[in-house]
Amino acid sequence: MVVIRGYRSEDRASVIEMWDQAWPMPAIHNVPADDIDRKMADSPDLFIVAEIGGIIAGCVLAGFDGHRGWINRLVVKPEHRRYGVGQQLIREAEERLSKIGCHKVNLQIREGDESIVLFYESLGYRIEPRTMMGKLLSTTAEPPTG
Repeated sequence: MVVIRGYRSEDRASVIEMWDQAWPMPAIHNVPADDIDRKMADSPDLFIVAEIGGIIAGCVLAGFDGHRGWINRLVVKPEHRRYGVGQQLIREAEERLSKIGCHKVNLQIREGDESIVLFYESLGYRIEPRTMMGKLLSTTAEPPTG
């Protein structure tokens, strides 16, 4: 049985391990421990994990800027994929965002991953005619590749 709940401090090592496996070469400005600390300081209710048999099987970070919601860092361990874990995490994030006044949710995915596009489309998300732009504010950070 999948239990969807808020992140707890004892989940830290499992979440970092999942992120490291999912994104083995992150940009220098994506430091998992720092991302967790910032999320817990900013909006801990939007850090959601999926637990199966006491093991963290997946997680998602959601955000709300007062205008739009964002889905970030959805990951499900490979052995737990295709069982609805990702779908449950997204639905919980959407519910929590809706409860705080969010009317629209955005997300970003890397180009070329058709399976993740299909996953989000199955949940009602659509590709929108927008161009994503970014700018690094830290001179020590390296630009993301891909």
